[in-house]
Amino acid sequence: MQNLDLLNNDLQVSPVSQTFLHEAARWAKFLSVIGFIICGLMAIAAFFAPSLYTRLSAFQEMSPAVAGATSTVITVVYLAIAVLLFFPCLYLNKFSVKMKTALNSVNQVEFEESFKNLKSLFKFYGICSIVLLSFYALVFLIVMLSVAIRP
Repeated sequence: MQNLDLLNNDLQVSPVSQTFLHEAARWAKFLSVIGFIICGLMAIAAFFAPSLYTRLSAFQEMSPAVAGATSTVITVVYLAIAVLLFFPCLYLNKFSVKMKTALNSVNQVEFEESFKNLKSLFKFYGICSIVLLSFYALVFLIVMLSVAIRP
């Protein structure tokens, strides 16, 4: 196999690769639409979930001030999750639209923009993974310290 320096040679997108990219763009569009629907449902649920939780017996035993604060926290958490899930869907949708445009019109700028959005999607997932793993490590450390300190 020949060792190619892709930075100094023109990278060619073969017809087979174009077919793969076109199919990937279609699936990306589908997944982004599903993601947008889920984000919308989460945003709607943010305003209805607190009323459902207040009907639970644990909430009925709380004082009205604590129950109100808890329902506000639930609304904020649901909205935060909806906003957090919105961005990967947006990047995926932009990738799909720009990739389809690039392949149909043989437009290099759109082609590069589509990959820029794909890079942003992976960067977003990478940052979220780092934050989540850091949180898990912190929880693990707190649990280990609490077990070690316990008499």
